[in-house]
Amino acid sequence: MSLLIVFLTFVLVLNCLLLMLLILIQLPKKEAGAGLAFGGGATDALFGAGSGNALTKMTKYAATFFVGLSLTLSLLNAYRSKEGGRLLERAVEQAAGALTPTPPATGTSTPLTTTLPAPPQASPAVPVEAAPPTTNPQGTPPATTPAPAPPGTPAANPTEPPK
Repeated sequence: MSLLIVFLTFVLVLNCLLLMLLILIQLPKKEAGAGLAFGGGATDALFGAGSGNALTKMTKYAATFFVGLSLTLSLLNAYRSKEGGRLLERAVEQAAGALTPTPPATGTSTPLTTTLPAPPQASPAVPVEAAPPTTNPQGTPPATTPAPAPPGTPAANPTEPPK
């Protein structure tokens, strides 16, 4: 189907080029003036006063072919878009089928749950090194500094007794 649409689109482009060429090489009618623009002799302008020459006949056939081919391509593209929608619906149904609900055990009133695949476990890219030792080389724990007092609290002096 897609190959047919591409081929017909190529033929439509060639027809457009031919139609432009046919229109541009035709000589204007000598009677063509402002009267034709406002409806005077409309049938002569549309269908021609006489049988016309070969260029006008070819232009009429090319224009008819252009309209027919445009309508055909429009219908083919509409059909293809409906088929694409059906393919999308099938893909959604298949994805929904992968998430199967697990029924509860008999005699329990637990709600229906959905089983999801477990996420893959990531391993660290850089190896983790051991934490530094918590004791000094002499075997005593490291000295800690006291936390600062919150603002507005008088600083406690360890040498003075509390009041």
